[in-house]
Amino acid sequence: MSVTTVPIHPIQKGSLTKIWFGVALIVGAALLLAYTGTQNAVVTGASNEQFLAANADEDGVETTASGLQYKVLKPGEGPSPTATDTALVKYEGTLRDGTVFDANEQTPMPVGGVVPGFSEALQLMQKGGEYRIWIPSDLAYGEASPGEQIPPNSLLIFDVTLLDFISQAQMEELRQQMQAQGAGPGAPAAPGQ
Repeated sequence: MSVTTVPIHPIQKGSLTKIWFGVALIVGAALLLAYTGTQNAVVTGASNEQFLAANADEDGVETTASGLQYKVLKPGEGPSPTATDTALVKYEGTLRDGTVFDANEQTPMPVGGVVPGFSEALQLMQKGGEYRIWIPSDLAYGEASPGEQIPPNSLLIFDVTLLDFISQAQMEELRQQMQAQGAGPGAPAAPGQ
């Protein structure tokens, strides 16, 4: 029996480095894909509770005692509105899948007359502030659906800018001024009079 010798060539300088670099690149790509897939599953397939738990760990997201989550995109200045004030806001409301269900460039709304989560968020803001808020379904509409665009038990996401706000007393004063102007000479009678 004879043994045939096969010459083993030495590894070229730098080849091992290239192999390890390639392995590290593949592992990094795999980790990135796994992370992206997990985040996508949390956004689209997870329950509202799972989504909010993952969202609470995101940078800059604060969670209040009620469960409302918010992130300050741009801080405002001055005092915050109270539940009896009327706020002038710009907003866009979306569902978790990104579907826009409502948007307005400038609308007045009574701070205490909106869903509890939105009211709570407005009372955290200052004039000029921009927030992203995540309202759990129990602080929004819960099992009741206000329309076909918002399914029952929906978590609502809003980008909100507090443009301005006025107190209840200022609002009443404006209402009285408008009534006084409308009741002047030559003004048409109000419906039902």
